[in-house]
Amino acid sequence: MGVSMAPNAARGEAVVTLAGVQRKLCLTLGALAEIEGALGLEGPGALAERMRGLSARDLTAVLAALLRGGGEAAFAGELDRAAVTPVEAAEAVAAAFTASA
Repeated sequence: MGVSMAPNAARGEAVVTLAGVQRKLCLTLGALAEIEGALGLEGPGALAERMRGLSARDLTAVLAALLRGGGEAAFAGELDRAAVTPVEAAEAVAAAFTASA
């Protein structure tokens, strides 16, 4: 992807670089439901508490849901094989949650 993607701020999108490629993330209602289900949580309060100490598996699940919310379903499905560092993943998740605020 040589063209820079501009995030839709009204939609709460974030554009981040993962494995050397710009990707769009978005905390949609569907992504939020997917995250709550993957982490076994009920409600935003439980999610906020859990976000303070995510395991690598949790971080991958959250990032994949945010990628799908941003229209990056194909990459989300390959995330376990992608060259994404833990730091990149954590920064991407933080950017997506900040953009949705």
